[in-house]
Amino acid sequence: MAATQRIHRPAFHYGWVVVAVTFLVLMAGAGIRATPGVLIVPLEHEFGWSRATLSAAVSLGLLLYGLMGPFCAAIAQGIGIRRTMGFAMILLAAAVGLATRIQEPWQLVLLWGVFVGTGTGMVATVLGAVVVSRWFSTRRGVVLGALTASTATGQLVFLPILARLAEGVGWRSALWLVGAAAAATVPLSALLIRERPADMGLRPYGAADGEVEAAPPRGNPAARAVEVLRRGTRSRDFWLLAGTFFVCGASTNGLVGTHLIPACVDHGIPEVRAAGLLAMMGIFDLAGTTLSGWLSDRWDARWLLFAYYSLRGLSLLWLPQALVEQGAGLSAFTVFYGLDWIATVPPTVKLATEAFGRDDGPVVFGWVMASHQVGAGAAALGAGLIRTGFGDYRMAFLLSGGLCLAAAMLALAIGRGRRVAGSPVSPEPEPAA
Repeated sequence: MAATQRIHRPAFHYGWVVVAVTFLVLMAGAGIRATPGVLIVPLEHEFGWSRATLSAAVSLGLLLYGLMGPFCAAIAQGIGIRRTMGFAMILLAAAVGLATRIQEPWQLVLLWGVFVGTGTGMVATVLGAVVVSRWFSTRRGVVLGALTASTATGQLVFLPILARLAEGVGWRSALWLVGAAAAATVPLSALLIRERPADMGLRPYGAADGEVEAAPPRGNPAARAVEVLRRGTRSRDFWLLAGTFFVCGASTNGLVGTHLIPACVDHGIPEVRAAGLLAMMGIFDLAGTTLSGWLSDRWDARWLLFAYYSLRGLSLLWLPQALVEQGAGLSAFTVFYGLDWIATVPPTVKLATEAFGRDDGPVVFGWVMASHQVGAGAAALGAGLIRTGFGDYRMAFLLSGGLCLAAAMLALAIGRGRRVAGSPVSPEPEPAA
């Protein structure tokens, strides 16, 4: 009773401070993840390494970024959000700084593939899902949409500057910039992040009277992550979520995020202008993903995913022609693709939480995010191999567009056989036991 009496409702909820700091941390991590798009051409020129070789390091980094997701959620639930953020950003600052000294391909694979992949995986959208599940009972879709949009903001803030530094001063100066940004977030998170609302005598934002906050999960975080995976793989929804998100990663981080700038350079578009296109995507992604979070609170998440994947697939099928024309079509692709870039995250998190619960949901989403990055890694490497073998990226863009159209159809099957909360469309009733 005494603990209940200490809980109060302030005019300003501290959860918004936690969200703001988390946004900055995720934005710095997103800036580091976006950097390879700027580095590929300068490294190719300086060292003579092929696109396939460079793509292999990026692919490994994307893969580890995804595989860290479920363990990140379990670790954050076990040792705390603040410690997870601090360790990850220190690792990233150190790895990026050391990457300025590389001379051999294996050094790039070790630093960018292993260390940067691990560090960025610890400060990814999965961590945002943990923050939202702890600190918010309402407006989760909007808040998660805003945190997910940190990727867009990272592109918007860093890519044009990184491209100008790489072109003017050299690619190493670009790495020093993102390394410094990572280091700057360490004291910020240490001072301002709090683990749970109850630590400050608060309820989660929007919690109803009498709503009890779940106790922190106990036990080994890695074992918990594996156990949640074991339970999750028994569900058809898990495989549908993982399959559609595999395509999401392949078509965004893996293909466009890694190879759009080199593809533009192949068509005579200067690197700075190409980076500007990705930054413009970031502007529209910030709006699109936040709007997607708002829509996810109100509409059937399956139909949202159907729309997002369908439109993304059609835009990728158009991209090779847009690169040739380099006119209004390329600008239209940039705006359209930006709005759709990671709008898939809020409805995917919503479906995962509805299917697996508030405690397991973030960890399940971590495994789904791992599938996302397996797709990203496969596309980053595959597109590099296609470019090396065929001399252009056309086939890579067309294959990715086809996969997105297939994912749109799979999305409609998610959640069939159980009620989807908040949906205006009633799914099929769950069969009796």
